[in-house]
Amino acid sequence: MHSKDIEVFLMVSQTRSLTQAARRLNTTPMTVSRRLASLEDDLGVRLMHRTTRAIALTVEGEEFLPYAKSLAETEQSARNLFSPHQQGATGQLRITAPSGFGRRTIIPLLPALMEANPELRIEFQLSDDVTDLVGLGYDVAIRIAPLRDSRLVAHRLANNPRMLCASPDYLQRFGTPQTLNDLHHHNCLRLSGVVQWSFIIDGHISSLSVEGRFSGSNVEGVRTLCVAGSGIAQLSEWDIREELASGELIAIELQDAQPQMLGVWALFPTTRQLPARVTVFLHALKQAMEKTDKLPVTAPRL
Repeated sequence: MHSKDIEVFLMVSQTRSLTQAARRLNTTPMTVSRRLASLEDDLGVRLMHRTTRAIALTVEGEEFLPYAKSLAETEQSARNLFSPHQQGATGQLRITAPSGFGRRTIIPLLPALMEANPELRIEFQLSDDVTDLVGLGYDVAIRIAPLRDSRLVAHRLANNPRMLCASPDYLQRFGTPQTLNDLHHHNCLRLSGVVQWSFIIDGHISSLSVEGRFSGSNVEGVRTLCVAGSGIAQLSEWDIREELASGELIAIELQDAQPQMLGVWALFPTTRQLPARVTVFLHALKQAMEKTDKLPVTAPRL
């Protein structure tokens, strides 16, 4: 297999466009198409479905993608080994993370990360949707919800319990719930599509259907209304750490239920050795989270 063919395949799998891939590689769409065909001939399988409107990886293409990335990274590592001017991690780091966590925790660390690694490029997607990590070519996904995709390799970065919370003003006006049943008498602020909240009762996960006048598509919207005193929300600790510390929100403890323990996870598409750009990013993220975790959360729990 020719390394240029591998490079073309990776770029097309990322852009899903021959034209866009050609532009980024400073070549022509015809050359891109020929190199794809050459790679498919070498492997003896079709890697991509190509039509006039769209390009999509075949099953074989999805299976080959992590190997192609590994081949390209190995070649680049070999070149860097003999480069006298090489400093730090290189290449393009593609990250996806939930919008709230990404804006508060990840984006602030990226300027220093790029400053320390001049040859590192970063593409960062903020999304609260479940992302096809392998199919879309991401190096790492940060997740703070329960994990579902067993094909991925997961590394736990930190604990992240779900918490009930409300503003002091709301609790003063409407009272503090003491039991699960009390939640039926409060305005519950929900994420769209989440009609039940999860708790731990007698060591088992239990779900409670909740009602409210507001549901939002992302954490930031729910948190904003919660701070404004519009109701009670169930969010994860990392989503409300700043508000708990400032006293804008107060954590609510129920007598008959405990919060469900979640985690902050880093997900990878392969068990192969992680490239330097991923390990450098994860090291910076862990440092940032450890620094934040040491800050006192002074707000009382009710």
